Amino acid sequence: MSANPVPVVRIAPAPAALVLVAGAGRLPELVATSLDRAGRPFRVLAIRGFAERAMRARADATVDLLDIAGILAILKAWGPVTVVPAGGVSRPNPAAILNAAAALRNRDALKAISGGGDDRLLRGALALLEEHGHGVVGVHEVAPDLLTPEGLLGRHAPDAAARESIVTGRALLAALSDFDVGQASVVVGQRALAVEGPEGTDRMLARARMLGRRPFGYGSAQPGTVLVKCAKIGQDLRVDLPAIGPRTVANAAAAGCAGLAIQAAFTLIIDRPATIAAADRAGLFLLGLGADAGGPEAGTGSGS
Repeated sequence: MSANPVPVVRIAPAPAALVLVAGAGRLPELVATSLDRAGRPFRVLAIRGFAERAMRARADATVDLLDIAGILAILKAWGPVTVVPAGGVSRPNPAAILNAAAALRNRDALKAISGGGDDRLLRGALALLEEHGHGVVGVHEVAPDLLTPEGLLGRHAPDAAARESIVTGRALLAALSDFDVGQASVVVGQRALAVEGPEGTDRMLARARMLGRRPFGYGSAQPGTVLVKCAKIGQDLRVDLPAIGPRTVANAAAAGCAGLAIQAAFTLIIDRPATIAAADRAGLFLLGLGADAGGPEAGTGSGS
């Protein structure tokens, strides 16, 4: 009698643990809340000197930004992991750079991922994580409820002058995508009043106020002034997703904007109810632009 065949038992690999890497601002907290609502377990790796109090309080570990070896060691211990970067790390404060020894130990890795614009730095950091076997996903992939829907989001709508500015702004940002500049512009009709650079949207709006509301930023704004914000073509949305919030609305109003036109499905709204309410109070329209607004090709979440 032949022996019964031994069944082949295939053990599925353990699912990768989700790790929320918390930088500055409210975004990490909003992502954590979204994951909690979805019942999805995750750990928090807080970046010292950047993470806000709420995220520091629930952090499973806290690391120095420049301690690459330490970060990789923690992720390896938790592994396999899928990393979700959330929050800013672009303006270090003293607490973020105290560990000079970490920077010295990791100087070769830092040199390899630095140089060039923000995109090169960010993609270099992602590549380093992936080289060590970790996946990286974007906020838009784990918390899609935080993204901008298409259409009007408040009580006000753009007039003909504002719509002309929106067309110009979309074309301008698409044309500038290859040059690794910002994701926003203030436009009046067929003329760009200001383009976002490394200083960010808020400071660009301050420049636009001085240029468009003369004298000294307190005069009347030009009709049809609009803030247009879209992801760059080929932008890696995992680490650099465009975002606005109530502060953006307040600064746009101060700059004399009639409204904000932002790319639907590719732009985060920090605290959506408060942002829409701020636009309504200020008399500004808030418009989610459709798929023809430019941005990452084929709607992907990763750039090349």
